[in-house]
Amino acid sequence: MSDTLHLLVPYAASHHPGCQHTLQTLALPHLDGLLRQLQRQGSDSGDEDHPAMPHERALARALGLPGDGAHTPWAAWQVQRQGPPPEHPPAQTADTSAWAFVTPCHWQVGTDHITLIDPHALALDEAASRALLAIVAPWLQSDGITLVYEQPTRWLARGDALAHLVTPSLERAQGHDVRGWLQHQAQTSGQHSPQVQAAQTWQRLHSELQMLLYTHPFNDARSAQGLLPVNAFWVHGAGRLHATAPSGVPVQVEDALRAPALRQDWAAWASAWAALDAGPLARLHAHMARGTPVQLTLCGQRSAITWHSGGRSLRHKISSIFRPQRFADVREQL
Repeated sequence: MSDTLHLLVPYAASHHPGCQHTLQTLALPHLDGLLRQLQRQGSDSGDEDHPAMPHERALARALGLPGDGAHTPWAAWQVQRQGPPPEHPPAQTADTSAWAFVTPCHWQVGTDHITLIDPHALALDEAASRALLAIVAPWLQSDGITLVYEQPTRWLARGDALAHLVTPSLERAQGHDVRGWLQHQAQTSGQHSPQVQAAQTWQRLHSELQMLLYTHPFNDARSAQGLLPVNAFWVHGAGRLHATAPSGVPVQVEDALRAPALRQDWAAWASAWAALDAGPLARLHAHMARGTPVQLTLCGQRSAITWHSGGRSLRHKISSIFRPQRFADVREQL
């Protein structure tokens, strides 16, 4: 299977009315050509309450990582692959540390919702992000959590308190009401387990950070510039990797649909789909025609489906002639 080409497409479909309207006229000939010949391998059915997106769950499985996307230690995996960041204290080793991503964000609070706004709407550049990190880092350090700058909208955190922390992924939470997840954490406050203790620690720290920033000059300066205040943080991808993750089948993730889908720009999403069909999917089709084993995973907001090129039964070959499978036949399942 090491020679298999595996293409994974996040945000291949959405149940949003705008997307459903766009899908009615979306023509993807290379994708339809692939689906006519590929055999369905399996699916991951879920709902929008699952803490990880279908493509995150599918990628974790393909890479041989533990967890189901939400429980997957993505930050530790990144550090394992790329090495610890330059600012990481040299006394620690990346393969035994618990890591997490920390994203500064803005919660839009209403009478009946708390919505996590797209972190890029904060317009943080490196200088502003580093200034914010310098404010926040000492507060977390008292609980043994070290913050390290990675990019304006995402930092790396290291500390034992992150080893058992489980939170919904940023992509699952972004643009949605986060009260349900926050209430679920609060309802477990009377229980005792490493996961609950980790959640309690972060809840306390998060509340303290919110109070710290509420009247801080950093946010006063942002308000004077007409910028959204940073009033919350989202921790995601937390956990520890005790050993090198198995390589699994190499996966090529095509992310072109992600940004337009998240901002619900369905015209741009359709254009990105057309380019994806004419490019990577056309090449995957050509590889399959030359006999190279291929896999294709399409992911929506709820579910993911994987197809492969090997071992087609006679029944499947006959069915593909008389009842060819097209994207229009499967997109509602995503």
